[in-house]
Amino acid sequence: MKKVAIIGAGIVGATAAYYLSKESDLEVTVFDHGQGQATKAAAGIISPWFSKRRNKAWYKMARLGADFYVDLLADLEKSGQEIDFYQRSGVFLLKKDEPKLEELYQLALERREESPLIGQLAILDQASANELFPGLQGFDRLLYASGGARVDGQLLVTCLLEASQVEVVREEVGLNPLSAGYQIGDRVFDQVILATGAWLGQMLEPLGYQVDVRPQKGQLRDYQVEQDMANYPVVMPEGEWDLIPFAGGKLSLGATHENDQGFDLRVDEILLQQMEEAALPCYPRLAEATRAGERVGTRAYTSDFSPFFGQVPGLTGVYAASGLGSSGLTTGPIIGYHLARLLQGKSVTLESSNYPIEKYVKRIEN
Repeated sequence: MKKVAIIGAGIVGATAAYYLSKESDLEVTVFDHGQGQATKAAAGIISPWFSKRRNKAWYKMARLGADFYVDLLADLEKSGQEIDFYQRSGVFLLKKDEPKLEELYQLALERREESPLIGQLAILDQASANELFPGLQGFDRLLYASGGARVDGQLLVTCLLEASQVEVVREEVGLNPLSAGYQIGDRVFDQVILATGAWLGQMLEPLGYQVDVRPQKGQLRDYQVEQDMANYPVVMPEGEWDLIPFAGGKLSLGATHENDQGFDLRVDEILLQQMEEAALPCYPRLAEATRAGERVGTRAYTSDFSPFFGQVPGLTGVYAASGLGSSGLTTGPIIGYHLARLLQGKSVTLESSNYPIEKYVKRIEN
């Protein structure tokens, strides 16, 4: 029986663990230091179809990542898990320049041909929008897509790990190549998946690698409101903040994008207050909500904002992914699934050559 280690229990690592756990010839162990996980502080919006990024490979990954949730949910239900972390409740897009709404509407119509998950599309006035999300204001019209979804990343990761029933070791570890296999902690493994996000450099640089991954701090604030928001759409205005409603009156606001804070996980009350003040004109009822806490995480970005995955150059049997940025909850599951298949030598939908790890992870020549 082959022994597989997964370092990192975020969305990528947990998905890989879930699918590898189905293989009877593999013994899977997950290691995680439990700090700064981007999944826990992600805004939780699955709606990639309105992106105007020119990177076609990224859009394909994000589009297929949104579609992949259909398969993932079905698999988890077969495993006896409750699917209470995901709901397609729709999404609202707000633009200050109204002609952009029409442009996005036409773009979404075209993309719906290959992505029917987008669902119903419409440009709504304020009265119509308030039928779906009472209390929104500060706009004349907005774009609605019924297929937009919200995800509670922390609940999803918990669900994946519970369903996989793998051993999870809560400690910080390193990677030590041996003549046969890799030592992690006091154990030896045949194959390894590095799902460490922004910490990938800390894993590989001691082994003589240069890694093009930088950390970006993200902060999110949770609120509790009186009304149940289970069927409310996600609200995506221009700027960094979004409103993500959940069942039970939970409402999340976020997230910040801080490029100069490294791995600092302290809550910045000033930035959160500025984000709240920016959101109030759109949703004045936020002032009446009860603050329920803050979440802080660290996203991973590459210099050209492109994600990557594949076998680490020069390390046979070691696979890695990083650079997901703010699209981690959209692209993380499908990347984790692909890493699991690559490790087993199985075919994949996304060609790793379009997301080349060797461009971002390079062995330093002595």
